[in-house]
Amino acid sequence: MNILPLTYLGNTEWWALLLRGEAVIDVGENYVKQTCRNRAEILTADGVMVLTVNVVKGSSLRKKAVAAMEVDYSKRWQHQHWNAIRSAYKSSPYFDYLAHHFEPLYTQEIRSLREWNFLLVEAVCKALKVTPQYSISERYVVAGKGDTDFRAYPFLIGCAQPAFEYPEYYHVFPEAAEGGFQPRLSILDLLFCEGPSETLNYLRSM
Repeated sequence: MNILPLTYLGNTEWWALLLRGEAVIDVGENYVKQTCRNRAEILTADGVMVLTVNVVKGSSLRKKAVAAMEVDYSKRWQHQHWNAIRSAYKSSPYFDYLAHHFEPLYTQEIRSLREWNFLLVEAVCKALKVTPQYSISERYVVAGKGDTDFRAYPFLIGCAQPAFEYPEYYHVFPEAAEGGFQPRLSILDLLFCEGPSETLNYLRSM
């Protein structure tokens, strides 16, 4: 079984693992700041941009489960995120075809980080026309024999060593990507650039 964190617009590795089946998404684990739980990476004309969902902070933040985290709307981060996504991908082949799955969510104030991230999972699944088989754990999952725990590596933002092979695919801004190609971006990059069918082929080949 693959044990996965709940992510904000998960990267290609996360989605490849989810589509393999026999996965559990752990929302009972303690929230870890500055990670994929509330961060995603997209490729812009200026290079990789990190999008961060603002969460309500407190003295006991380290001890809070992901399921208990609340989203902070005191700043207009949703507006900033969607503008960044639209600016990065408006000229991509599939943005106009797929944007309607995501844009409405960026106008809603969804208080739970858990609900927000799962709504985005559902939006990606609708865009891909897939129904992945996974379970959700409300309690911290203790990894057993034969389990693979992906809650830390490789999903920490900035982690350098990839866990998969990455065939190159089309980028809107290849000149902004290191070496002309940037792996491990949010699923949005692959989806808007390659479309649903090729995205599924890519994820299943990883």
